[in-house]
Amino acid sequence: MPELPEVETTRRGIEPHVCGQRIDAVILRETRLRWPISDEVAGLRGRQISGVSRRGKYLIMHLDHGHLIWHLGMSGSMRILPVGVQSQDHEHVELQLHSGLALKFRDPRRFGALLYSEADPLQHRLLKQLGPEPLEADFNTDYFYQRCRQRSAAIKQVLMNSHIVVGVGNIYASEALFRAGIRPTRAARRISKKRIAGLVDAVRETLATAIEHGGTTLQDFTQTDGKPGYFRHELQVYGNTDRCKICAAPIKHLVQGQRSSYYCPECQS
Repeated sequence: MPELPEVETTRRGIEPHVCGQRIDAVILRETRLRWPISDEVAGLRGRQISGVSRRGKYLIMHLDHGHLIWHLGMSGSMRILPVGVQSQDHEHVELQLHSGLALKFRDPRRFGALLYSEADPLQHRLLKQLGPEPLEADFNTDYFYQRCRQRSAAIKQVLMNSHIVVGVGNIYASEALFRAGIRPTRAARRISKKRIAGLVDAVRETLATAIEHGGTTLQDFTQTDGKPGYFRHELQVYGNTDRCKICAAPIKHLVQGQRSSYYCPECQS
């Protein structure tokens, strides 16, 4: 599933091509995504795109009137291509721009979403309850320590709770915990403030590095230019069925909340 770095990479990839552009045509080849695409989306011809922002794993395309809220789901990706390029299978949405380029949204599994909102998108039911962004100042040691003190759940589950901090998915939670030297199974409320501070730093470093590398390719994700992300080469524990790259101890694998967790029993405690 595309996580925050993949979504941010997508935002940075499409923004220069869509900002300031008028939508000349909206082509909907399949409207049955996670939620049906509304008729309002089909009527956006002539609207101008003023910007693209991100909230967690959601992309928000700001129009001269209203907003489009996108979610990549489990297999979604966006491409910028010249109008007229033959569509691939599963390219469900195409926005043809006045520049002669088209934004194409491809989603084989159809768990993604495209919603239209005339009101403040940050107050939309899907976004208004989200926690702070992990790369912004609101996600800090004091805040996260206090939230952890209230929870007996495993720290990995707390880190992946979008109401506490938004956008830290399974891959990057595993990698950040390895950087911080904390086992994913440790109870959140039993972790000292000093170690929480290290984890906050590790989350920031892991996500920032992943964004620099264009995300991680797992299954279907590609950047807007069609090239894969390269952070997979930097992964220390996630998907590692061999030995720790630091201490050579065998990597352990377990399932938490129906998600795979990987950790080093020597480097993480």
